[in-house]
Amino acid sequence: MSALSGKWALVTGSAAGLGLAIAESLAAAGANLVVHDLAAPREVAESLKSRFGAEAISVAADLSRRAAIESMMSDLLARLDGIDILVNNAVVRHFASVEDFSPDRWDEALAVNLSAPFHLVRLALPAMKQRGFGRIINLGSIYSTRAVAERIDYVTTKAAIVGMTRAIAIETAATNITCNALCPGVLPTSAIKSKIAAGAAREGRAVDEATRDYLAARQPSGRFVATEGVGAMAVYLCSEAARDITGAALPIDGGWSIA
Repeated sequence: MSALSGKWALVTGSAAGLGLAIAESLAAAGANLVVHDLAAPREVAESLKSRFGAEAISVAADLSRRAAIESMMSDLLARLDGIDILVNNAVVRHFASVEDFSPDRWDEALAVNLSAPFHLVRLALPAMKQRGFGRIINLGSIYSTRAVAERIDYVTTKAAIVGMTRAIAIETAATNITCNALCPGVLPTSAIKSKIAAGAAREGRAVDEATRDYLAARQPSGRFVATEGVGAMAVYLCSEAARDITGAALPIDGGWSIA
């Protein structure tokens, strides 16, 4: 039997990128998956089923709307009787100075990055307690502990998600439910790669050279954080071996946070 066989995991924002990598890692460990995005990622669910032999379903919900979250969770809880593993991965981010930052975008970031995890945990916890098992993983960031210019929504919400993680962990410490945050550094996402490529084009430099310099200025490892490494840590936190790890904010950043 696989370590997570029979467990249902909901990974928000799992149609691509880091969310998909985490979903793949959980499926490889035997978990059944609920894959989520703004539009139901049916092809992703079918791919997980065929590649890993897991049960997988797709759901759609706009996480900036509480009603949409509540409707999605009501349907899932009725269908599955509970969510065993909740990974709050979905995120929005915008780039602007404080004085130029759109109030509407600020409200959207607070809703998706912070309020949505709160509502999802609030709705998932009762069934976790009834079943005697639960694993909650919130995605923080290197920017949970430091700042960068023109990203006030991301820095603020990623710092706050660590506080939320600790608060949930304290309330669930006497149960077989844990709540932890993973705090990655620079991942090889399409957005980051495009940003590096655009900078290289402006400066007339090779992309490989610009990538090396970008990473060297941040991560002492000099390389991207592997998404599969984040997925592997998520799997470990869901295991019985990690039952006493709760309330932690775990850096996966190639040494950036200690440099």
